[in-house]
Amino acid sequence: MGLVPVKTPKFLKRLFPNYIWDLPNEDKVLYLTFDDGPTPEITHWVLNILNSYNAKATFFCIGANIDKHPDIFQSILKEGHSIGNHTYNHLKGWKTEKEAYLKNVSACDEVFKSQIATTESSSINLFRPPYGKITNKQGKALIKQGYKIIMWDILSFDWDTNLSEAACLKNVINKSKSGSIIVFHDSKKSSKNMMYALPKVLEHFSGQGYTFKAIY
Repeated sequence: MGLVPVKTPKFLKRLFPNYIWDLPNEDKVLYLTFDDGPTPEITHWVLNILNSYNAKATFFCIGANIDKHPDIFQSILKEGHSIGNHTYNHLKGWKTEKEAYLKNVSACDEVFKSQIATTESSSINLFRPPYGKITNKQGKALIKQGYKIIMWDILSFDWDTNLSEAACLKNVINKSKSGSIIVFHDSKKSSKNMMYALPKVLEHFSGQGYTFKAIY
């Protein structure tokens, strides 16, 4: 897992206070998020598992994937989950000029508008930078446009092919607490670890009286 920690350290949250890292509460609520979809078969599998636990989540979608799989995107909406912008092409902010980055975010937003009724699409203001890599200028510009930049409290590392399924599960169960924003991916690369860990995370925390809510 290298230098990136499973649980975001407090100093980093204080360093970037305009970004949302967690949603502290005393009501035993966790916030599951899924990046990089929609993806054939995998996203539907996630939706079915969430539904079996009456859990809601937030899907940070790539615009190009929505264009390829609009039916899966519609399934996310019909199941009552929230959605967020993850750029059109999964750009690395650190390697992209500000204007090009903002244009790519806008392209994803246009896909949302083409898929959702105007009254609903106007309220989609969640954004997560791919890889968590975003410059200060990009972040400030997006916040000025009305976006809430949603980062995370817990990384499952489901995408790490060198990580075992059990270790992926342990990352989430051992580090999460009420208010944690947890990152999974509904992508092919992450599917092995995610499909093992997600049902067990839902079972474990549901058994402890937790509920799973979407971010708005």
